[in-house]
Amino acid sequence: MANNSYSGVKNSMVEANHDGEFGCTLKELRSLMELRGAEALGKIGDSYEDTQGLCSRLKTSPIDGLSGQPGDIEKRKTVFGENVIPPKKPKTFLQLVWEALQDVTLIILEVAAIVSLGLSFYRPPDAEREHCGRAAGGAEDENESEAGWIEGAAILLSVICVVLVTAFNDWSKEKQFRGLQNRIEQEQKFTVVRGGQVIQISVAEIVVGDIAQVKYGDLLPTDGVLIQGNDLKIDESSLTGESDLVKKTQQKDPMLLSGTHVMEGSGKMLVTAVGVNSQTGIIFTLLGTSEDDEEDEEEKKKEKEEKKKQRKTKAQDGAAMEMQPLNSDEGGDAEEKKKAGPPKKEKSVLQGKLTKLAVQIGKAGLVMSAITVIILVVLFVVDTFWIQNLPWVKDCTPIYIQFFVKFFIIGVTVLVVAVPEGLPLAVTISLAYSVKKMMKDNNLVRHLDACETMGNATAICSDKTGTLTMNRMTVVQAFIGEKHYKKLPEPENIPASILDILILGIAVNCAYTTKIMSPEKEGGLPRQVGNKTECALLGFSTDLKRDYQAIRNEIPEEKLHKVYTFNSVRKSMSTVLKMADGSYRMFSKGASEILLKKCYKIVIANGEAKVFRPRDRDDMVKKVIEPMASEGLRTICLAYRDFPVSEGEPDWDNENDILSGLTCLSVVGIEDPVRPEVPDAIKKCQRAGITVRMVTGDNINTARAIASKCGILLPGDDFICLDGKEFNRRIRNEKGEIEQERIDKIWPKLRVLARSSPTDKHTLVKGIIDSEVLEQRQVVAVTGDGTNDGPALKKADVGFAMGIAGTDVAKEASDIILTDDNFSSIVKAVMWGRNVYDSISKFLQFQLTVNVVAVIVAFTGACITQDSPLKAVQMLWVNLIMDTFASLALATEPPTEALLLRKPYGRNKPLISRTMMKNILGQGVFQLIIIFTLLFAGEKIFDIDSGRNTPLHAPPSEHYTIVFNTFVLMQLFNEINARKIHGERNVFEGIFNNLIFCSIVFGTFIIQIVIVQFGGKPFSCVALTIDQWLWCTFLGFGSLLWGQVISSIPTSRLKFLKSAGHGTQKDEIPDEELDELEDNEEIDHAERELRRGQILWFRGLNRIQTQIRVVNAFRSSISLYEGLEKPESRSSIHNFMTHPEFRIEDSEPHIPLIDDTDAEDDAPTKRNSASPRNATPTPPSPTTAVAPTITAPVSPSPNQNNNAVESSNHLLPEGPKSGTPSAPGSPLHSLETSL
Repeated sequence: MANNSYSGVKNSMVEANHDGEFGCTLKELRSLMELRGAEALGKIGDSYEDTQGLCSRLKTSPIDGLSGQPGDIEKRKTVFGENVIPPKKPKTFLQLVWEALQDVTLIILEVAAIVSLGLSFYRPPDAEREHCGRAAGGAEDENESEAGWIEGAAILLSVICVVLVTAFNDWSKEKQFRGLQNRIEQEQKFTVVRGGQVIQISVAEIVVGDIAQVKYGDLLPTDGVLIQGNDLKIDESSLTGESDLVKKTQQKDPMLLSGTHVMEGSGKMLVTAVGVNSQTGIIFTLLGTSEDDEEDEEEKKKEKEEKKKQRKTKAQDGAAMEMQPLNSDEGGDAEEKKKAGPPKKEKSVLQGKLTKLAVQIGKAGLVMSAITVIILVVLFVVDTFWIQNLPWVKDCTPIYIQFFVKFFIIGVTVLVVAVPEGLPLAVTISLAYSVKKMMKDNNLVRHLDACETMGNATAICSDKTGTLTMNRMTVVQAFIGEKHYKKLPEPENIPASILDILILGIAVNCAYTTKIMSPEKEGGLPRQVGNKTECALLGFSTDLKRDYQAIRNEIPEEKLHKVYTFNSVRKSMSTVLKMADGSYRMFSKGASEILLKKCYKIVIANGEAKVFRPRDRDDMVKKVIEPMASEGLRTICLAYRDFPVSEGEPDWDNENDILSGLTCLSVVGIEDPVRPEVPDAIKKCQRAGITVRMVTGDNINTARAIASKCGILLPGDDFICLDGKEFNRRIRNEKGEIEQERIDKIWPKLRVLARSSPTDKHTLVKGIIDSEVLEQRQVVAVTGDGTNDGPALKKADVGFAMGIAGTDVAKEASDIILTDDNFSSIVKAVMWGRNVYDSISKFLQFQLTVNVVAVIVAFTGACITQDSPLKAVQMLWVNLIMDTFASLALATEPPTEALLLRKPYGRNKPLISRTMMKNILGQGVFQLIIIFTLLFAGEKIFDIDSGRNTPLHAPPSEHYTIVFNTFVLMQLFNEINARKIHGERNVFEGIFNNLIFCSIVFGTFIIQIVIVQFGGKPFSCVALTIDQWLWCTFLGFGSLLWGQVISSIPTSRLKFLKSAGHGTQKDEIPDEELDELEDNEEIDHAERELRRGQILWFRGLNRIQTQIRVVNAFRSSISLYEGLEKPESRSSIHNFMTHPEFRIEDSEPHIPLIDDTDAEDDAPTKRNSASPRNATPTPPSPTTAVAPTITAPVSPSPNQNNNAVESSNHLLPEGPKSGTPSAPGSPLHSLETSL
């Protein structure tokens, strides 16, 4: 029949051939995909008769797919488009330069330099010269006074240098991110049928007309029409905001949309729209164009008004929200849920601490520089007009102004040196460097800060299958016909009647996407494709010398009457076949203890079924299942049931009746060997202070056996293993609500959680994170591969998804993807994370020493000698080496195994430990003594002219050159000291492993020689003799020797040392501020600091926020089909998201729990509470300051699926309250951004 209709359509196709090639146009297909449900079916029926007709119009076969010839594929790409959404253009180098120029301190410097330039050309008549006071006179020869313009020019030049270096850094960072993104995109593969072969191709290669296989856990890359499906359920919340799963069937609703997740079942779809023509692509192009529309402005204003109203009401529930107890998670009434917004996602630990520290240092620098300027001006005025008693002569005004400008420049340079704008740079460099290197260690980092959080991890909740074990399953024991075979039985020993049913059941009741392929290498193991447990069963049938493929060819997937696919609630899979005589036979397989409860007969040795009583079942559990499990085998029960013709067709939707009265065929034990490197990796974790817990869906005995093999459980420990039931019994009170205190009693000792549902995993992770039993808040990493692990992966501080076995949904929710699925890669991630933390600390130790010394020298020098000993240009050079170069040098130290020998730092550990404080102060004191000795006694020691108290345009002096040179060399040698922060003796250890460090130190030294010898007037330097150079180098080298002295002093003796750079604790924030913060997605520690001091204009913060923006942009995850760009991210300065992101978070699979019936009832009420704003996301104004983090928190309970009110929070991030947004490239805009 199919063939007739097929040829019939072919003939009609000739007349209807509008597109030259294909029987339907791009426009028709686009309009078809905009319909849903019955409408869509009607349209298909009217235009194409049925899906079969649509296939033939698109010249494809539903069974064999496209031919796969290059010409055909190319033609389809030209007619219907490619499956790529064009990325946003990267910022050009010039744009980055322009952004770097927006820096407020630099602007101040530029203005001052230009004023100083202009004034230097003014010459008062010589006669008047004397009246202008002592300081003005004294330019002996003409050429000297001509050279007054050099300083201004030199400052401008060094500003240009700083800008170029900054822009280059940003540019290379952006390039790295793009590279990483492309890498992630290339990894995304999808299964299609071409030329009758099932192959995997990269998502970008899919074309219209392809037949794609969709299965549980996929993220659909294109739009399509379902042509064959089993129990297919889709989560369309990313497009519609509806959290309930949508059932897809050919009869009712066959439309599949890109960007949606397959939550259950499997099927085949005909691809009808790709790239910009798919639903996701259409929304994306709309977003791309809407930015320029004027009408939006009005809407935005209205929205702001609404926001303000909301905010008032929100402030009142603020208190209610903080105090909400844990139990409201589990089905508290809908009202409460509406109020509780998403929990705040704090900034990563390190960023919080750094931002706070940088702000504090910046404030101190600001105060110092202001005082410096005031003192200089006062001294000058007092000296000139009071002591010398001069009148203010009109002709002298420019000269006085020149003095004031000079003082101002000195003040600004003090500020420039004081603000550690290298800090955020160091963080970004260090993270970007680690991410690049972690690729080699099989960690693909999707969110930059996950890397650093991993260093603080205190607990890892790991899956068993595939992570701790090899995920290569084989059947090693079987119980068939009342006989327990410890080794695989020979086919002759099994009665033929049993064997036939067994093999038939295995062949049809395993997903058809699962198969065993011939080995890649001669003599290798056969390749397992698809679900590994099913592969084991198919392998079992091959070992019994039977060919499952022959049966599959005979009964293709289309002929299966009904399929109940596996999900975490059923814990079983069943397939129904219609037999020749009209009766039905159902085959089931699943977890043995669950299926055996549903069996009432068992097949005995002669092939007949006998009654199977509960007593027999307990017997079987003791004698067969427990012994298998205690050897670490996973037990699977295979069963079947016949529905005779006489009973008529059963009601297939009544699952409980269908899945009962089974006849047990066999129980098999499947072995999954532990990965050889895992026990060692777990030992390392335990030594590093990280608790490893195993959370698995397997039987408790199996889990315990594997945990012992891995070393999670050691003989003689008093740790506990629980299964999901017992765990739930212990953590819930009489009303069935979860209580935090109850969880707190369990988790510190819990090591294995078996037979756990995804909800249990989520509850455990949440319980550990929210727990306050230990003084340190736990930082939890979780591994997961299934779709159902999504909630736990999101809730965890760091989520690891499996690169090979993981589903797309799990990868979406994760922070790091393990490309080799191996637990030992997690240990590498811990090492890199700790290394990032240490690199930052090293840099801080170096940076703060320089800051303290330079500021004090400039300040005291200015006050005593009325001129800073370090000139503006020299300060800028020092700033460049210590900020930019040092951050590169120290942030790229490779990690060592020693990092795994200490406990995690935890959230409250200060950035600057007391040991580091000792080093900073010790080195600071040493450097100040040397510098001041040189400054006030240098001319006597070296027997040269004094450089103090020189007039305005005096030539540079040897004296000050020596001071500058010594200062820089001390910094260089101290940079080597800074490589160790825990008080180690040997600072040279491993120095040659880091080429970047060596080349930067060496390069800086060479440039310093050039500056001093040939810098001349612009750098205020004079060439020094070899003798003087040796002395400078010797004094510089002194800081290495002094470092040894400092490390001999035990830190414990120095009681007065304080640590610095703590994170802000939630409880330190006053309530009023918490209310104001309610509206932001994050608690931004910098904003809090600023709110107190309202100091909004210095450089460090601007840079820091830029860097945070970088990290946020990166954190908001990278993947092509994630949906669409948050509109505000276009305007934020460094947003490296090529593929934008627009997704309603919290979308969790709606899993009806067995004991949880009320969940279904309140779904409709929830749906109605969805606010209409959900539907049309209007882009907020482009002024949005720091782009809010886009990874929003997971909604607290699985039954509260994507509470629609919350979703609207994520869709419409707050813009600042200003009325008119300035255009995103204007200087005004970036000023706003920096505020």
